[in-house]
Amino acid sequence: MSERIWEKYLTEQDKENLRLRETKVEFAIQHPAILLIDLYRWVFGDEPEPVNEAIKTWPGSCGLAAWDSLPHIERLIETGRELGLPIIHVTGLDPAESGIERHAAVLSEADLDPAMKDRRRRQFDIVDQVVPRPGETIVRKTGASAFWSTPLAAHLYSKGIDSLIVAGESTSGCVRASVVEAKAYHFNVVVAEECVFDRHEAAHAMNLFDMNQKYANVISTQDAIDLLPSLSLTSSRP
Repeated sequence: MSERIWEKYLTEQDKENLRLRETKVEFAIQHPAILLIDLYRWVFGDEPEPVNEAIKTWPGSCGLAAWDSLPHIERLIETGRELGLPIIHVTGLDPAESGIERHAAVLSEADLDPAMKDRRRRQFDIVDQVVPRPGETIVRKTGASAFWSTPLAAHLYSKGIDSLIVAGESTSGCVRASVVEAKAYHFNVVVAEECVFDRHEAAHAMNLFDMNQKYANVISTQDAIDLLPSLSLTSSRP
């Protein structure tokens, strides 16, 4: 990758600081899993639309950034499946299912029109293009991080996983929170750049920059795909 997505947001002082430090750490990856974060209907909607149009129907939409990422994510998943890597899908858990009541909600269920009720019911449904297959793991969360109050870390440890290839959304929110916590659990993390997205371009770019500096290797999707075959023979452990 030549020019990185975040470079246009860096000041000359930032660029000089990076030249002087040159402290990027390369992580050793031996037993990876693919972690797919929040690829659900709430951020895609039902069809591709510019974000400022999409939010009129789906307030959490990331607009075309979400749809543009899908072909890259599909390639990553297909490669992982061909190689027998663990695929982990993370999605939301509705507060009603978790026993949590949201106090003073703006609208009660009775106040919603049928279309909004339907969208609320489907909001955490993983979109068809990346729907889990039998045998793949699904983790449901109520916080930003895929690890917070979920059994994800224990599940990964039990499978002998030491590294995560991350895709999903949003770069500045749930992806970043999950990457930071994965690092705290001592997992090596790769973020496939074209496989993550956000509703705001600057937030997307600068959070990729920050993760690349501190918590992960941010590499192109093609580089991640090229990396995986050399790991496939050692990735599956009892």
